[in-house]
Formats: sequence, structure tokens, C-alpha cells
Amino acid sequence: MTLTLDNQQQQARTWFETLRDTICAEFESIEREAGSDASFEYISWDREDHDGSKGGGGVRGVMKGKVFEKVGVNVSTVGGTFNPEFAANINGAEEDPRFFATGISLVAHMANPHVPAVHMNTRFLATTKRWFGGGADLNPPIPYNEDTEEFHAAYRAACAPYGPDTYEKYKKWADDYFFIPHRNVHRGVGGVFYDHLEIEDENSFDRHFQFTQAIGQTFVDIYPQLVRKRMAQEFNDAEKLQQLKWRGRYAEFNLIYDRGTLFGLKTGGNIDAILMSLPPEAVWE
Repeated sequence: MTLTLDNQQQQARTWFETLRDTICAEFESIEREAGSDASFEYISWDREDHDGSKGGGGVRGVMKGKVFEKVGVNVSTVGGTFNPEFAANINGAEEDPRFFATGISLVAHMANPHVPAVHMNTRFLATTKRWFGGGADLNPPIPYNEDTEEFHAAYRAACAPYGPDTYEKYKKWADDYFFIPHRNVHRGVGGVFYDHLEIEDENSFDRHFQFTQAIGQTFVDIYPQLVRKRMAQEFNDAEKLQQLKWRGRYAEFNLIYDRGTLFGLKTGGNIDAILMSLPPEAVWE
């Protein structure tokens, strides 16, 4: 079923798809710089609601290259109804289970353990309420303080126009969210995370949409810089093993605690797109 989108929904969808195109082109350019001809493969999928009806879909983009061992950049625009049990846990869906969601989700696992893995997503959801959410966080198997500082500095600058406490608030949210309780460790070195930037009128839509765009554009500005700085750095077997162990922790978080994974599974999303965040190889020791 083709979804009918209003102006706000279409603006958000167009931006997420444009951001996808920008990111994928930049990542392919990095592969060319490394002497690789790897490119993204795009696979479209259709969504099926819990009652069997159709409601939107998305495009899964995956590239496996010399620098990016596995990177997924997905966009989706879906709508329908939540099943009653899940609706009770969603903002604004307790009495009316109808929903709409559009967004971009990205996870990059790198061939070189000195290059940080990364996660980024932004989204726009509508039930009886409307809101933006998302964020970006850096996940280095071998952390470098200067890389962490550069990543956070970029997002501190992105948040600055939206209030003096915005960065610290969303940095803490990321620290609290991207934590693995059963391991008592953080998933990475953090970033920013936000949710429920609710739309009350057109002005608040514009403000929250601009902030969401800033989160996505900042990713384009900072992450490729970090990749280019580290991608030719030599590494040994011990460092590769450290990366594979860290990936095991990453997989544990995404399968047990990640709300995006649960949302996708509960709303009839594409299984391969939902689980594209899992690393291509990992170990548990």
C-alpha cells in the first residue's frame, strides 16, 4: 500500500533519503581512495502490518569493502497500526494504535581496528503525537582520546544553537542509553542521543527538524575525517582480536537492549535491515 504523506512527513522523508545519498557517496569515495571499487547494494522491501495489510517499506543499503568491512545505511517510511500489546508502550498510541515512522539508520563496522565503528540514526514518528528522535555515537575497539574529543566537539558545536545545556543533556542521555548493564561497561565512547522532541505547532516542527538535520550533517562532517585519519594505520593480530571481542559486546547490546531493534521487529520491519547492525565477525572469550 502506498502511504499518503502530509507536508511534515514528506519533508522528513525527503531529508532522510537525501542524507542517505550523501553518506553513501562519501563512503564510496573513501573506498576509491583506498583502491577499492566497492559500492552500496540497494535492496527495496515492503512492510506487512501485524494484520497482514501492507504499509510502506524501505531500502536497505549495504557495502562490504576494503575500509568498510560492513556498513549498512537504511531508510524506511512505514505506517499502519501497532498490535495492542506494543501500542501500550508507545508515546501517543495507547488509545489509537495508528502510526507513521520515517527515518535513516546507519551502522559501520570497519576492517581496521584503529578506525572507530559508528552508529547514527534520526527519525520522525507520528501517532496521536509527533516527535523527532535520534543521535550518533562512536564505538572504537581501540579508543583514541583525540578522536573522541573531535567527535564530541563536532556535536557540541551542532547542539550549541539550541541552548547552552543541549549538548550535555543529550551526551548524558547517550551515556545512559548506550550502556551494557550485564557487562557494566559502555558500548563505546558516547555521542548524543535524544527522543520525544514533540511537535506542538509548525514552529516547533521547524526547530526540531533543523536540530535533527544538524545531527545528520554533523555526522557527514566529522566521521569521514576520523576514517581517513586511521584507515591506513597498521595493526596486528592482537589488535584485531581486541576488535572482534568488542564486536561481541556490541552485538549483545543491540540484541538485548536496543529500542530500535525492538521497534523494527514489533512493527513488521525487514529482518535483514533491522539486524544489519550486527557485525560481520565477532568472538566471545
